[in-house]
Amino acid sequence: MVPSITIAFQTNHPLSSYGPMAAQCEAYGFDGVTVYNDMLYQPAWLPLLEIARATRRVRIGPAAVNPFTCHPVNIAGNIALLDEASGGRAYLGLARGAWLDFVGLAPPQPITALREAFACVRHLLEQRNEPFRGTVFQLAGGDTLRWPILRSDIPFLLGSWGPAAIRACAALVEEVKIGGTANPTVVAHVRQAAGNPALQLCVGAVTVVDEDGTAARELARRQAALYLPVIAPLDPTLAIEPDLLERVNAAAAAYDFDTAARNISDDLLARLAFAGTPAEVAAQAEALFAAGCDRVEFGTPHGLSEASGLRLLGEQVLPRLRV
Repeated sequence: MVPSITIAFQTNHPLSSYGPMAAQCEAYGFDGVTVYNDMLYQPAWLPLLEIARATRRVRIGPAAVNPFTCHPVNIAGNIALLDEASGGRAYLGLARGAWLDFVGLAPPQPITALREAFACVRHLLEQRNEPFRGTVFQLAGGDTLRWPILRSDIPFLLGSWGPAAIRACAALVEEVKIGGTANPTVVAHVRQAAGNPALQLCVGAVTVVDEDGTAARELARRQAALYLPVIAPLDPTLAIEPDLLERVNAAAAAYDFDTAARNISDDLLARLAFAGTPAEVAAQAEALFAAGCDRVEFGTPHGLSEASGLRLLGEQVLPRLRV
């Protein structure tokens, strides 16, 4: 399979900007456009609708929605509408999600819930009207989604690092995304944990590309500081000193991301984010493909400005990876 290269947007832009940005990515030749659905940012669905209207070829979808703040019946309805609007180009990403503690949620059976959420959404997309009887999610039956659904087989993606979650959902999804990392070592670790060689594997992370590599790394360091407390316990290959991690966690908990960033070395940053000159970022992606990754996704903020980052990724990084 030809390696896939995609772009992901955070939902912190004016609604009117998503269509033009996605159209630009499509014109450069990227294979897909993802929209995050992180807590406290804009919900992904309306930006994705703007992207559907502005593009004709790229695969689009959220990575990822969690089934604890959005019930599978709402997820199924939204992804069916997005698939219709895009002419059958949508995919659905689900994940447990981070920062659920902000809204007082501590799901007692997160793996069961994820597996059932995928099955429940598929049940609804197939417009089956028998009951769905899960441990976490149930449908009474007798009725289903009440409009014509374009595709019942919309592809599913699981956002997860956990071997247990991956194994539990592997039969229900086409792809697993490991978010918040640019670490080639983790690819083999996750693929082995999945126990399914046919499963597609995506790696995505904070991306900052600029002709000034030092400036790019400085911005990426601060962006990565937001995710390091989440990623560090999940990646056994990082081997971060406990004292260093404690300092980063304490600073991040106080929303002092400048202090947290100062504790992230260049070596650690290279395993957390795509950062540097176009040639350096392309080399990082090449290393992931060499390690067995099927798709690389360049995440926000892309550059010192969104415009410059997208331009450099499209005009200098992507051509290096297509050779």
